[in-house]
Amino acid sequence: MDFQVEIPFGRLLGLELVRIEPALAVLALDMRPELTNSWAVAHGGVTMTLLDVAMAHAARSPRTQAGPWSPGVVTIEMKTSFLLPAEGRLVATARCLRRTASLAFCEASMTRTDGEITAHATGTFKFLRGLPAGSDGREVRRQAGLPDSPTP
Repeated sequence: MDFQVEIPFGRLLGLELVRIEPALAVLALDMRPELTNSWAVAHGGVTMTLLDVAMAHAARSPRTQAGPWSPGVVTIEMKTSFLLPAEGRLVATARCLRRTASLAFCEASMTRTDGEITAHATGTFKFLRGLPAGSDGREVRRQAGLPDSPTP
């Protein structure tokens, strides 16, 4: 299944969108040696990224099967608990618990191949139509999936 927006870091990691429906997203990742820590299990940053992207997709998902996608979201707060070492195929299941006009409150759990929960996260996401950015001092409006364009 194709992602609704291009996420270069997610592509680099090899994230896979498995399922999307109103207020729910399921993503997967097949672990590779370069994504592990010194204990040869998933690096915490990989775990947090998988959970974060899954929750962001649950937040942005259409409110109904035929509804439109919400504007882009940014993570404004995230808490992660690491429960067990993660290896093999990792699956993150995220749910949007509550949405307001500007915020989404989500949770996600990640399981490994044997079905054991390895990590759990909660996150708060802010809806944005664009993101002001620009390292050269001029403001640029970045929109999810669209090229940079000057701010009007």
